[in-house]
Amino acid sequence: MSKTRPTIGDDGVVLPPLPPERDPRLWTRMVRVMFFTPGFLALLLIKAGEPAAFGVTIELLMLSCATAVVAGLFIASHSSGAGADSASRVSLWSGGLVIEFLSVVPFLCALPPLFHQLANSTLLHVHAPGAADLSLGASEFIPAVAILPFMLYQLSGFGALGYIVSRTANWAINLLILVTILAAYVANRTANFRLEEALSGFLVLLMAATVVYGVLKLKAIHAIYDAHAPAKSGKGAKGAEEEAA
Repeated sequence: MSKTRPTIGDDGVVLPPLPPERDPRLWTRMVRVMFFTPGFLALLLIKAGEPAAFGVTIELLMLSCATAVVAGLFIASHSSGAGADSASRVSLWSGGLVIEFLSVVPFLCALPPLFHQLANSTLLHVHAPGAADLSLGASEFIPAVAILPFMLYQLSGFGALGYIVSRTANWAINLLILVTILAAYVANRTANFRLEEALSGFLVLLMAATVVYGVLKLKAIHAIYDAHAPAKSGKGAKGAEEEAA
């Protein structure tokens, strides 16, 4: 049977809902994926050596790679045993927030222009004499579809954000992510690189603000939970109850 947390404290205070316990080993594997994959793609663009490859796409990929390391620091400080405090108990959820919004979102934002740059690279693909360039058209939006499962992940309650902000704010943040990613890609394809930089910068600042607010809010609600949650009965208390019976 699954264990349920108490919803009312000993003093009658309503306890805030907390995200469920997670397996740190799974998040550690996710850290490795989010470190190596964007980093490899960024190096591939640098290796191509074309002007179009040296844009905000590499910056987003490197941000995704670097923040995965920071997420690993949060996850490594997770503890629920003796001596654990509110910070160590919420560090796993905090690391998940860093991965979700500062690793995954920049990576998703970089995917559509990355696909275009790789598909049209003259160094990676040598054109045959007399061959005509073919436009991929709307199919270039296919990599952007990856944002939809991410939104489903967030809006269906799998992520920790749903425990931090209201349902309306959760919807607003995820829709803003979707619109910004699509607008940044359109700006890239229309060669409006200043607008692409502005939109990507706005997205990164929004994600950073979300993570900072989320980590602080997680610490705050866990401190409230610890202050009012019913005390756990240890083995000694259980044995005393059995003797009294």
